[in-house]
Amino acid sequence: MINGNVSHWWTDLGTPVPRPGVEGDLDVDVAIVGGGYTGLWTAYYLKQAKPDARIAILEARFCGFGASGRNGGWLTNSVTGGINQYVSTHGREAARDFQLAMNATVDEVIRVAAAEGIDADIVKGGDHEVAYAPAQLARLEGMLADDESWDGIGGWQRLDATAAKERINVAGTLGALWSPHTARIHPAKLARGLSEVVAKLGVEIYEGTRVDEIRPGEAVTATGTVHAGAVIRATEGFTAGLRGLHREWLPMNSSLIATEPLSEGQWQHIGWEGREVLGDFAHVYMYAQRTADDRIAFGGRGVPYRWNSATDDDGRTQPVTAGSLRDLLVRFFPVLDGVDIDHLWSGTLGVPRDWAATVTFDPATGLGHAGGYVGTGVATTNLAGRTLRDLVLGRETELTALPWVGHRVRRWEPEPLRWIATRVIYGAYGAADRAEYGGRATTSPLARIADLVSGRSH
Repeated sequence: MINGNVSHWWTDLGTPVPRPGVEGDLDVDVAIVGGGYTGLWTAYYLKQAKPDARIAILEARFCGFGASGRNGGWLTNSVTGGINQYVSTHGREAARDFQLAMNATVDEVIRVAAAEGIDADIVKGGDHEVAYAPAQLARLEGMLADDESWDGIGGWQRLDATAAKERINVAGTLGALWSPHTARIHPAKLARGLSEVVAKLGVEIYEGTRVDEIRPGEAVTATGTVHAGAVIRATEGFTAGLRGLHREWLPMNSSLIATEPLSEGQWQHIGWEGREVLGDFAHVYMYAQRTADDRIAFGGRGVPYRWNSATDDDGRTQPVTAGSLRDLLVRFFPVLDGVDIDHLWSGTLGVPRDWAATVTFDPATGLGHAGGYVGTGVATTNLAGRTLRDLVLGRETELTALPWVGHRVRRWEPEPLRWIATRVIYGAYGAADRAEYGGRATTSPLARIADLVSGRSH
C-alpha cells in the first residue's frame, strides 16, 4: 500500500516536475497566490475577459498539489453550509439564487472541460446519499422536506430501500436520496488540464514559490516580491501558513483509500453502473466514487486536525486510518472482505468558524480571497473564479450579488482551545454515529452538543 505520494490521483498521472519559480521582483496586474482550482479558475476567467492583463499564479509546490488534487472527485452543487443560513440576512430569493448558481456551476465545469479538451473522467451520474440507520433515515427525510420547501431546487429524489440498492447495493440500506446535480471526476486530471490551459492563454505560473505574506499590492516570497494591482489569496487549507492568518481558517484533514481494481463479479454484486458519487447521513460522513479504472476511492475522517494548524507531509497519514476506512468500506460492501487497499492519502480542507464559504475583493486595497469550502470546493471554486473576475474588473453582476460575497466571520480560537475542541467535536460525532448505528431512532444528544461547539449545523 502506498501511503502519501500526494494522492492516488497524482500517482496515477505521475507527480509533475514543478515549473520554474520566481527569481527577483516582478510586476503584474493580478497576482494569484495558490495554484489549486480557485487560483486556476480565477486566472482562466480573468484572462478570457481581459486578454492583455498580466496575471501570475504563485504556487508553493505544483498546481493541484493541495485539496484540488487530493479530493474525492465530487463535482457537486452543494452550497457550503446550506442556503438556509442566508435567509435571515439576505432573504429567500438571494438564497435561492445561490443554489441555482451552484446547479449551473456543475454544468459550467463540464462545459469548459469539453471546450478546452480536458479529459477528467467526468461522468454526471448524480449524488446518491444512503441511510442505513433509523436516525440517518430521519435526517434523510428532513433534508428532503427542506428541499421541497424550496420547490425542489436541489433536485433530490427519494428512493426506498429496494430502489436504492438497485443503484448501489449498500448493506443495510433503509433508503436514499438521489440528485442529478453531481458528476464524478478525476481531480488531478482537472487540475493538470486547467494549468495547461491557463498557461497557453498566457498566464504566468510560478511553482516551487512559497508566499510568506500578502500585503496590499504585494505578495512576498523568499526569492522576490511580486507587485500587483490586485492580489488574490487562493490558499484554502494552507492559509494558516501565511503571516497574520494563522487563525483565519482551520485546516481540517480528510483521508481516502483506493482499492485495487475490482473484478467483474464484485461489480455485479455491488452495482454502481451509473457512476454516481456515494455519501451517507452519518455525522462523520463518508464519500466515495467508482473510478474510471474500476476501483473504489473511499474517504472520511482520519485525524481531523493536527496541533497548531499543521498540514500533512505530501498526503501521508496514519496507517490506522486505512484500517478504519477499510472497515467502513466492508460494512458497506461485505463482498469486499479481503480486498486489497492500494493507496492511502490525506488532504487539507479550509474550515471557517461558521462553516460557510466566502469570496471577497476590496478595491481600496486590491486584496481579495475565496475559500473556506469545507470539502465542497470542486464546483464552488469555479463559481468563485467567475465571481472574482467580476469583482476585480469592477463589474456588478448576478454573481457579485450572491450572498456569500463579502461574507465575514470571526477567527478560530488560539491553541490549545481549537485542538481540544476538534478532538471533542469529532469524538462526540463518532460516538453519536456508533449509538445511532446501534438502533437509536433519533439523533444523539452528543451530536447536538458537537454542533453547538463547532458552529456546524445538520
